Amino acid sequence: MIKIVSKNLIKEDKVEEFKSLMKELVEKSSAEEGNIHYSLNVSRENPRMFAFIEIWRDQEAIDKHNATEHFQRLVPMMRSMREDSQLDIFTDVEF
Repeated sequence: MIKIVSKNLIKEDKVEEFKSLMKELVEKSSAEEGNIHYSLNVSRENPRMFAFIEIWRDQEAIDKHNATEHFQRLVPMMRSMREDSQLDIFTDVEF
């Protein structure tokens, strides 16, 4: 499994628009084959800091997700609403 954490600091005047647009991204991404978990989360300390937390079966599922119509349309909109971002990709630690 591959886990993605995408943190986004949203411009103050864009928070409500961001939440409204990202609802579609979460709903459609959650329904994709190979998706295990997809959620949008807001910081308890900063109401402008949002994190997508995603779990995917494999890289092929991520590649298909990144090519979907909704991802290609909504992510550029999201980028225009943010001040800063950080993307981290994780896999399970093998013991």
